[in-house]
Amino acid sequence: MAAFDRLVDMWGPKMANDDNWCVDRSAALAQVRAGFWGTQSLTDVIRSNADRKPSDPAVISSGHRLSWSGYNDFSAQLAGALLSLDLARGDRIGIQIADGPAVHCALVAAEMAGLTAVGLGARAGSREVEYLLGSTGAKAVISLESNRGTSAKAWVQDMQSRNVAIGHHVIVPDIAEPGGRVEIDGQPWSVRNSEPSHPSIDSRRFGPNELFMINSTSGTTGMPKKVMQFQNRWFYYRQLVNQAIELGGDDVFMSVVPAPFGFGLWTSHFVPAISGIPVVVMDRFTPEGALELIEREGVTVMACVSTQFIMMLNSPRMAATSFKSLRAIFTGGETVPYHRAVEFEQVTGAKVLQFYGSNETGAYSFTKSSDSAEDRLTTCGRTIDEMNPALFDVDGRDITGSGGPGQPGCKGPACCAGYYDDPEGNSGLYTSDGWMLMEDVATIDDRGYVRLTGRASDFIIRGGKNISAVNIETSVGTHPSVALAAAVPVPDEVFGEKVGVFIELHADASLTLEELATYLTDFGVSRETIPEHMFIVDELPRSAGGKIAKGELRAEARRRRLR
Repeated sequence: MAAFDRLVDMWGPKMANDDNWCVDRSAALAQVRAGFWGTQSLTDVIRSNADRKPSDPAVISSGHRLSWSGYNDFSAQLAGALLSLDLARGDRIGIQIADGPAVHCALVAAEMAGLTAVGLGARAGSREVEYLLGSTGAKAVISLESNRGTSAKAWVQDMQSRNVAIGHHVIVPDIAEPGGRVEIDGQPWSVRNSEPSHPSIDSRRFGPNELFMINSTSGTTGMPKKVMQFQNRWFYYRQLVNQAIELGGDDVFMSVVPAPFGFGLWTSHFVPAISGIPVVVMDRFTPEGALELIEREGVTVMACVSTQFIMMLNSPRMAATSFKSLRAIFTGGETVPYHRAVEFEQVTGAKVLQFYGSNETGAYSFTKSSDSAEDRLTTCGRTIDEMNPALFDVDGRDITGSGGPGQPGCKGPACCAGYYDDPEGNSGLYTSDGWMLMEDVATIDDRGYVRLTGRASDFIIRGGKNISAVNIETSVGTHPSVALAAAVPVPDEVFGEKVGVFIELHADASLTLEELATYLTDFGVSRETIPEHMFIVDELPRSAGGKIAKGELRAEARRRRLR
């Protein structure tokens, strides 16, 4: 215990706050001794980069370049503004900012101020935002002046009218620069009063094993699951990335995956900063804009979901783009389409790589640039030893070593700390002896390479995002014309899957897809959960047990799509 006490001293007195620790202390020490975790937080990394190369770019967007010194200084200034609020260490603060320099500064400022960020996707609907803020007890929010054309002040007022207790609203400038205007509760905040010293930040800021963020992932029973994030898991991820493709000081990373989610966290917020290299981001993805940035900024490594690289392949600008700098893309979130991946490699000369895992598990397997094209493009890569990969059958029995098929589970340094305030969700996430499960069915060959054969849960994966079918069915079922609804994936050449819904109507009722979309938009659901295909049927098929026969509906959706 004496050795661990010394390690706590290295992490600082802030780490002695038991209330905000995410992981078991003895487990943390074991991971540090094994070399998988460390003692730094992202604040330490950004300070170091600002000292070593202050004027070098840290975050690049289409209209702005934020230097390392600017990143550090603006984050500290914003942290000073947050420290002026009547918030206790560990209180929750919602952050809804489209991808760009500002969202990364806001996340670091919350870390510096010892406030747990609640990540809100820029596309999240009002019901999802209400749930995430309300269920985490968020006492403040940080935003830009507007989000996708909606006034942030009106958005906060709407949340307050829904009895979400938002005590403070902090507005930050889109262009995050030292001295930029920050507004708190409608009043400008003076920069002169928002430059705390290192000691004042260091007495509050989070260490690498504390709950620095709660972000969301699609649940199978309606509202999103709230994943508890701590930083050391993403510092470990940097080691895995370097095994997949070694990053050097001349690399330029690009991530077009939303920052508040697992894939976006490691690709835009952590790995580039830890590597001391710039990251190129987009507030709204378009294939033409992405192609322009790859060429203009000399991007060497890109991260995107499969849908996005397919959209780039389909763009007329693809043929006119130079890819001389690009050497790899990381993709995932959905099955990588083999033929399009081959095409992307042939056109760009870059290798397609992937990590298989989830927001919860982090990583289970991954492909490397040294793997053969066949292994890279037809498997999820080789399992990771320190993640203790396992397979379980439908009854929960450990069948590791059999090759499967089975449900993947793991336990290791990339895993999250479980779901926030959700005993029922955690009971489904973990096995009885602590393995964290994924919602897939997979096989593992004798070389350790993973292949997915199906999904264990009822998700639709649209453009790399898991969308709960139950969530869709619940929302659609509130329409007065709908008697019963069943959501299923509809195959799509670009997005992989789109949202489809089979509907039984009430007697004498009628409904069009356009009417349903308008209703759901007004209802406040997230855009990606609105059905893009609708099939009216007299009666939904049932299984022998009386449940809706989703298998039949999936097959029928495929048949109708192919007509």
